[in-house]
Amino acid sequence: MRLVFSKLKLASIFIVFLCSVHYGKAQVSYSTTSRQAIKLYEQSDNFLNVKNYTGAIDVLQKAVKEDKSFIEAYQRLGDIYRINKNNSKAKENYLQVVTLYPDHLKQDYFYLGEIELKEGNYEQAKKHLDKFMMYAEKPQQFIGKTKKYLADCKFGIEAKKNPVPFNPQNLGPAINTNADEYLPSLTADGKMMIFTRKEANNEDFYTSELINNEWSNAVKLKGNINTSYLNEGAQSLSSDGQYLLLTICNAPGGHGRCDIYYSKLNGNEWSSPVNIGSPINTGAWESQPCLAPDGRTLYFASDRKGGQGKIDIWKSYLEDDESWSEPENLGPTINTPEDEQSPFIHPDNETLYFSSNGWPGMGNSDIYFSQKDTNGSWKPAVNAGYPINTHMDDFCLVVTGDGSKGYFSTNNTEGKAGHDLYVFDIPQSLRPNILTFINGVVYDEKTGYKLDAVVEVQNLKTGKTVYRSVSNSLTGQFYASLPHGNEYAMNVSKEGYLFYSGYFSTTNIKNGGVVNLKAPLKEIAVGEKIVLKNIFFETNSFKLSSESMIELQKVVNFMRQNPELAIEISGHTDNVGDDKSNQQLSENRAKVVYGYLLRAIPNPKRFTYKGFGENQPIDSNDTVQGRANNRRTELKIVSIQ
Repeated sequence: MRLVFSKLKLASIFIVFLCSVHYGKAQVSYSTTSRQAIKLYEQSDNFLNVKNYTGAIDVLQKAVKEDKSFIEAYQRLGDIYRINKNNSKAKENYLQVVTLYPDHLKQDYFYLGEIELKEGNYEQAKKHLDKFMMYAEKPQQFIGKTKKYLADCKFGIEAKKNPVPFNPQNLGPAINTNADEYLPSLTADGKMMIFTRKEANNEDFYTSELINNEWSNAVKLKGNINTSYLNEGAQSLSSDGQYLLLTICNAPGGHGRCDIYYSKLNGNEWSSPVNIGSPINTGAWESQPCLAPDGRTLYFASDRKGGQGKIDIWKSYLEDDESWSEPENLGPTINTPEDEQSPFIHPDNETLYFSSNGWPGMGNSDIYFSQKDTNGSWKPAVNAGYPINTHMDDFCLVVTGDGSKGYFSTNNTEGKAGHDLYVFDIPQSLRPNILTFINGVVYDEKTGYKLDAVVEVQNLKTGKTVYRSVSNSLTGQFYASLPHGNEYAMNVSKEGYLFYSGYFSTTNIKNGGVVNLKAPLKEIAVGEKIVLKNIFFETNSFKLSSESMIELQKVVNFMRQNPELAIEISGHTDNVGDDKSNQQLSENRAKVVYGYLLRAIPNPKRFTYKGFGENQPIDSNDTVQGRANNRRTELKIVSIQ
């Protein structure tokens, strides 16, 4: 948990204490005439000089027993309790001060308002904060925070009048124990969870599977991921469950205080963590990574220079050469002058959930969300509402791919002990966009052996890569979550094999539905051929449509990666129309593709083309789908040098 609840402001709190508590013999007059009370009060100086707060409290309590109107003693008790986070006792003593002498120290009203805000007592906090702001002369260092606190009071009062639906359910003994469980992360299908469990000051990763709507007994991750000597945590799963992003602090060879690492699932075991390197990791604090569903955009929290505030949320892109781009700040619609942390980019790649103590909220850190506008920019952050957010610190919300459930950790709800994991129904107002889920498997066409291969899915209309990952080496499986209502090109590639070309549409699939796909790969050999399913022509024409550019570039890349190959491009039609016209159309279409490839790789020995008209059907011409399958472009290996 120390990786998440970072940057505790003890140092700044202590500085404020030094400003408000004066020990030594500078005080020459007191509100009391009791010599015994004054003697006890001055004895507290000796205890404070050696930071013995218990001793100081003891003599100060004796001082106020001597004189129940001893303002300075109450003031000092309030300050000591405040810096030791005993807010109820601090409040009790500050109230004594302002009751006895309302104008003794103006900042006491600030302290009272701050404490009452943290208690969720918004009405009373507002009264004391307003009182502080009424003074013409007041400590300037408190004004900015007072304005923020007043905004929180206003928000909290209204939010409690308009609560959002919230029904948290403890995940039960299969997940939660007497130890602390926190930082849940999920695959997009919501069927696998990884979380952190802290036992005996050691944090380890555990995993569980959702089987028949019940979580299995959690077990430690297999492989080289958990250690007894490194401080690992703040992890997140890629949406397909093949990569784990995590934070390790103070590791040998690291870049800064905390760095971001990654681990890959090889079969059923996790690899040793690898530092993701610069420019993501710096000499600053980088933590809480979250990989977008495209597999190429990383969101994370950092206190690096150049941000909007103390801790900001940043993002970086994976370039074509496998290097990461210079991180970009998410800007003022997300980040504030305070702390933004725990980013979770939903599998829709359009909705961001995160925590912040800088936006108006319930006090402390709240959970917020934002969605992209039509230009791809983040809209201003929206508070998730009460009682999802409370006056306590609220962190780390993850949402299932279908947007129906949210998982979080808290010690504010009655549970096993300490922090437990909970699930609740996401209110409609906070739900992400509708997705379609792709469940696929890659295998050798001849042997049936499952293969690890690079899987890429691109939006045919925009050309953008919406998913890129590697199928599991043991099961061959890959899992993608895609925006609903689009057409997609899928490319699966592995060294030594012809690539697989796939096409699918989510337009007519039920909202939240699953598309099951198979990607059989053929070993590179003379005579082997594949259908290029994403080469498109206008009707009865050999003019290429713009959507074909994705597939054509895939062929170019394949030929550049395999310079020993020569291929034939062939065109095929259905049986609609006369034989001569179909033959001519198929030749012209093959020739257009041939010409594109020859311009990209000007070596005529590597390319030929041929038209077969309607003479080589692969499906029935008696159905619409069958005729569509017969209208195709193929790639065949003709020689290997």
